[in-house]
Amino acid sequence: MKLNLNIGNKKYDIELNKTNGGSINIKVDGEEFLFQETKKEKKEPSLAKTSLPKRNFSEKEIKAPISGIISEIFAKEGDVIKQGEKVALLSAMKMENEIISDFDGKIKTALIKQEQTVKEGEILFLLD
Repeated sequence: MKLNLNIGNKKYDIELNKTNGGSINIKVDGEEFLFQETKKEKKEPSLAKTSLPKRNFSEKEIKAPISGIISEIFAKEGDVIKQGEKVALLSAMKMENEIISDFDGKIKTALIKQEQTVKEGEILFLLD
């Protein structure tokens, strides 16, 4: 393809050619410029993590959701509890967080004491 381009008072003769290899050859007033066509890789869109980590519900454990200090305990070994029942209070960052049971069951072992510091994910109670 041949073009004539006028910029200001100057006239340019331009010739555009596409080569077999996919590159583009441009001639401007007899001077050649070669541009290689680059292949763009298609990237898969990144997906946001939308699910919580899988939990093993065959082992009935009540764990600390965050690190903090156990300020109050409402259940003890031998108590029968229902799913959704409050079993302890955990103080963290000047806030009281209720620890709620995910299971129905009997508390087999209480692994915490009042005023004990616990870490996130630490097992607080084991249930039968």
